[in-house]
Amino acid sequence: MNRYCAFFAVLLTLWLQAVVAWGADNDEPAVSYFTDKQRGWFWYEVQPEPVVKKLPEAAKPKPIPPADNVKVQPRPPTVTPAEPAPLSSAWLRKNLETYLNKAIDEPTHENVAAFYYLQRAMMDKAERFTHAARYVVMSDPQLDETVRRPVATYAVNEANHQASVMADKALKDIAGLAGILFFFRSDCRYCHVQAPILDMLANAYGFNIYPVSLDGLPMPNWLFGNFKTDQGQAALLGVEQTPALFLMKPPRQIVPLSQGVLSLEELTSRILLAAKEAGWLDASQYQTTQGIRSTPLLLPTTDSISASTAQDPQALQHSAQIGGVP
Repeated sequence: MNRYCAFFAVLLTLWLQAVVAWGADNDEPAVSYFTDKQRGWFWYEVQPEPVVKKLPEAAKPKPIPPADNVKVQPRPPTVTPAEPAPLSSAWLRKNLETYLNKAIDEPTHENVAAFYYLQRAMMDKAERFTHAARYVVMSDPQLDETVRRPVATYAVNEANHQASVMADKALKDIAGLAGILFFFRSDCRYCHVQAPILDMLANAYGFNIYPVSLDGLPMPNWLFGNFKTDQGQAALLGVEQTPALFLMKPPRQIVPLSQGVLSLEELTSRILLAAKEAGWLDASQYQTTQGIRSTPLLLPTTDSISASTAQDPQALQHSAQIGGVP
């Protein structure tokens, strides 16, 4: 009997715990059977759906009416660029490739013929321009390049002879004003081959050579044995490689020529150019040493031609001639 009472007490305790747990799962507080026993057993009673509270909607901003004094600017109309005239050079540049691609993709008689007719028109335009250009150039000595430098063989030979004569004279004149500063090292093989060329330059034109040894030793061939040892002059002139050559005009004018080996022809050419840039030889004299006849240069300044002048071919030609440098 006591065992039966104990079993019943345990069963009642478990049942009460299940009732309390079921009440805790609901939104409403748990209801005990003992407090609501007149309803009887309600195992299958349908529970009401939980009420979901709706959050208030965010207040939408009210549209601001446009002010009466604000005027809406209309959009400017879209300007479509004008198409170039058919068969003009601009039209051909734009459309010729299209006709070519169409002829390749669809090689019908009509497509291929259309491309070749356009190509023929472009070539005829180019030929017409070439004839007009030749006539214009030969009619204007400022445009005819043969005025500056002939192209006929016998004339070219004469121009080269005159250039050689004028170059020799100019080099001798420069030798009376300036000498050659020669930096070398005793172990520099390039200096060994440059020294005889400098000796030829001195004998041909009378240049004084001023040799400076960077390591204080002479060259094996003993050319320019009267050298001076470098006392920092090379660093001041930015000498990085030997042989280094400079054109030096007393008392303080020094013009770089090279930092490497030069042939006699290249060396004399650089001396002439350096003398021109230094102002020891005028531009007209320099042109004659190059076999070019001295003619005015068309070098107008940017402010000498206005926008309206640039649109008028005749006015443009006149402005370019005025801006020429003699």
